[in-house]
Amino acid sequence: MLHIEPVTLSTDRLTLRPLSLDDVPALASAAGDGALWEKKTTTVPRPEGFEEYVRKALELQKAGLALPFTTVVKDGNRVVGTTRYMNIDAANHRVEIGTTWIAKSCQRTFVNTHAKFLMLRHAFEGLGCNAVELRTHRLNDQSRAAIERLGAKLDGILRQHMIMPDGHVRDTAVYSITKEEWPEAKAGLERRMAGSEAKVA
Repeated sequence: MLHIEPVTLSTDRLTLRPLSLDDVPALASAAGDGALWEKKTTTVPRPEGFEEYVRKALELQKAGLALPFTTVVKDGNRVVGTTRYMNIDAANHRVEIGTTWIAKSCQRTFVNTHAKFLMLRHAFEGLGCNAVELRTHRLNDQSRAAIERLGAKLDGILRQHMIMPDGHVRDTAVYSITKEEWPEAKAGLERRMAGSEAKVA
């Protein structure tokens, strides 16, 4: 069985710390960077909905079903989004990394690479996972490309999987990385973090 509890994970540029109600104002501000609630392929609340959003995440954490993080850029101690372990299957040593969003000004920078490195490393090396799953909207080309750059393999498409806030029905692309694939994926992430991508502000 996996034993998952709140933890703070850090690189030299990014911190993932346990989500808290104290983060509500900063998260609402970060979501306003790009009006992320207007994007049809993700589910981000409007600023006034963030207290409920965080409370629900913490309820899932208490039930052992999720472990949510606040994403913080160390330079300026800026809250730029959130992510979480979810659909935790402790008996089968599997977790999903999801409900991830990043302020628009920090998209396509070092933030996502560092965050995914931290979560994958903790999942495989700290928790002892057999596999880590990542899901996204079938039509979210930006997200799918980012997942594939991690070294994740496409498991398949869940058709007519979710009803989105605007009412359209989402097909979900399901990817995963296994423990056998992690060393190669880790090496690729470390190269990217050491290279030019990590130098983007």
